[in-house]
Amino acid sequence: MSSSSRSAQVAAIDLGATSGRVMLADISQGRLELEQVARFDNGPVHIWNGNRTALHWDLPGLFRDACAGLAEAGRQSDNLVGIGVDSWAVDYALLREGRMLGLPHHYRDARTTGGVEAVHAELAPVDLYLRNGLQFLPFTTVYQLAAEKRDGLLDDADSALLIPDLITYWLTGRRGTERTNASTTGLLGINGEWDLAMMERLSLPVGLFPDIVETGTDQGPLLTDVADRLGLVERPHVTAVASHDTASAVAAIPMDPSSAAYISCGTWGLVGVELEAPEVSRAGWKADFTNEVGADGRIRYLHNVMGLWLLSETVRQYQRDGYRADLAELLAQAAEVTPGFEVFDTDDARFLPPGDMPGRIRDWYDERGMRPPMTRPEMVRAIVESLAAAFAHSVRTAAELSRKDVRTVHIVGGGSQNRLLCQLTADRLGLPVQAGPVEATALGNVLITARAHDLIDGDLEAMRTIVADRFPPQHYAPRRSHSVRHHAAVGAGKA
Repeated sequence: MSSSSRSAQVAAIDLGATSGRVMLADISQGRLELEQVARFDNGPVHIWNGNRTALHWDLPGLFRDACAGLAEAGRQSDNLVGIGVDSWAVDYALLREGRMLGLPHHYRDARTTGGVEAVHAELAPVDLYLRNGLQFLPFTTVYQLAAEKRDGLLDDADSALLIPDLITYWLTGRRGTERTNASTTGLLGINGEWDLAMMERLSLPVGLFPDIVETGTDQGPLLTDVADRLGLVERPHVTAVASHDTASAVAAIPMDPSSAAYISCGTWGLVGVELEAPEVSRAGWKADFTNEVGADGRIRYLHNVMGLWLLSETVRQYQRDGYRADLAELLAQAAEVTPGFEVFDTDDARFLPPGDMPGRIRDWYDERGMRPPMTRPEMVRAIVESLAAAFAHSVRTAAELSRKDVRTVHIVGGGSQNRLLCQLTADRLGLPVQAGPVEATALGNVLITARAHDLIDGDLEAMRTIVADRFPPQHYAPRRSHSVRHHAAVGAGKA
């Protein structure tokens, strides 16, 4: 911590794919206290567009809820000096003369299939990977933009802003593209610059996204009318934090990157290691490993696994079926199940859209002549076992491709509270798992903001030491007596 004795607070607007929060951090005299002051739902809005029902994000509603959270943070703070905004990646809003042109599409919307085909007709997948270092995901921004171009939706736009950059623009009037989130678009070259030649080749507007803004940059104070509406006498400055939520989460993992792998586990499970420079190879392309920028210029070398989405959609389906599904109770029951079935491939594309997740999982087993989970506890156990197997597979692959000697695995985010998942991951890897902090994303957000305001100092390792001291992880030792069966389908079926 800095030796400064002045008390100050910073706020994090943390927008996830299913919910958003505003967190207030009190940082003073060697203390870091984190409190949630607002939480609100987030989810797809289904809108008929004349041809089909499309999935969109209610960004005005999210902004309203985030502002209400900031107002509450202001009421609870005696010196709110800074704000940081993070969110999920790849999605964006199209604008003209500063005005948003319709609600942004949700990355799970089905329209991107044609975008993938259009891009790959110009650039083979391996060539695209060698340019941007990203694993294939059908909803990456470059594919979404190709779909927008096909539908004529780019014709009226003169700019685009990624979701956290849009919120920052609405708060401050300043436009930019924060680097960590820019690195997820597929439009940023390995050299860290916009790949203008690729945009021209794909007939995408060059200059659609604003210039890159480095993590930690001061984006200026709140607009006067925003501060007035929120009841804030002072105008706190907004910092460009590591605005991709996973980048903020990884910044707060109390790990030694030379010998640790991480799993940032929420709606998605991001499994990988931290590197000093991109690792771009044909082997990495075949394994679907991605190079995304992290805080302080680090590289997040990782693979996307479907994550807790599988559990949350399963619970939602049970609720739609009239069953009072309680996840904690289901997990307790699942822990007592002795699996008599193989794990399934969590990366199967059928699991990406919302809908009847248990039915799709049963179909996966039925198509292969395998015994499916028959009861709700068995279904939950199958999901957790399969996630643990996918996590273990990705950790091993990350270690092999990066040539790191991984000795410890850190799980942060909501998944760190899932004791069964943490234990099964340790068992399958034969490595210790350190679970926590749960609020890694918010912690990374507020620590970068605090450092920008000289409330703390030091590099990424110094920030991680603060987290380790304040939020010690829970330890899971591998149970050597537990044998596990690995199915060839885990990690298979990649594009």
